[in-house]
Amino acid sequence: MHLTDRPQLHFCGNEVTSEELSIIQQVIERYPRLSRTELSNTLCELLDWSRPNGKLKTMECRQFLETLETRSLIQLPQLRCGRPRGSKTRVARTTNGELGEPLEGSLGDFPSISIRLVTTAEERALWRELVDRHHYLGHRVPFGAHLRYLIRLDDPNQTLVGCLQYSSSAWRMQARDAWIGWDEEQRKRHLQRIVSNSRFLILPWVHIRYLASHVLSRAARQLPQDWVDRYGLTPWLLETLVDPARFDGTCYRAANWVEVGTTTGRGRQDRHHQRHGARPKTVWLYPLRRDARRRLCQAN
Repeated sequence: MHLTDRPQLHFCGNEVTSEELSIIQQVIERYPRLSRTELSNTLCELLDWSRPNGKLKTMECRQFLETLETRSLIQLPQLRCGRPRGSKTRVARTTNGELGEPLEGSLGDFPSISIRLVTTAEERALWRELVDRHHYLGHRVPFGAHLRYLIRLDDPNQTLVGCLQYSSSAWRMQARDAWIGWDEEQRKRHLQRIVSNSRFLILPWVHIRYLASHVLSRAARQLPQDWVDRYGLTPWLLETLVDPARFDGTCYRAANWVEVGTTTGRGRQDRHHQRHGARPKTVWLYPLRRDARRRLCQAN
């Protein structure tokens, strides 16, 4: 395929030029012994594909390279021996993830809560285990930028009551995009200003009325500064998906999130449109600024 005949390509919302595609092809040909991760790091450095804080977009780049390969635009090196593609991340089982003592009552019956950013290896292992064991979606390595939190009571035992994860937003989502009202160029320019609440877990033995909506409200106030500290960019809008077969979104509604429609059920990985309607979700949004829509639609 000639470069002039190729379909339009985008990386993280930005158009990939013919020159950039040529660089990608040359690097792959010149360094055939690099692994796919090493190639991704190399290309991110060459093409300046980085976050505002300077960190490389390695994970996004690797997925983009695999997309190019499916379109026969490049040929990647063979996958190295290891875990089979698409396999579920194995999470260790420990006593820390087992069922705890039941907690029942109203929010006012308990000490205040803390929403603490996961920063240590021990906290990461605990977060993964709790989500893998007790969230219906389990644990998956998130796409792109992400922050994780452990939710605790401010009691002497620092009792765990839940987990949160925020990560990069969906590239396209019809209901969200219609609510914002942006055009294609505005979407490409400002998509990184949207952050997805991709996991929310109140542990199954915790039955504290109003806890979930309280956590969502508190987290929405805390997240913007944490995101700036980690990624150097201020988010303007939060999004999440709710499976209506399991939940009705009561806690999001109580925390002033807005339901704006449903998805097609495809999911981020369905590049060939084979899963339309397979599992549609309701789309909920939470503006972090009163002028979020105006900012997302601005030219610069």
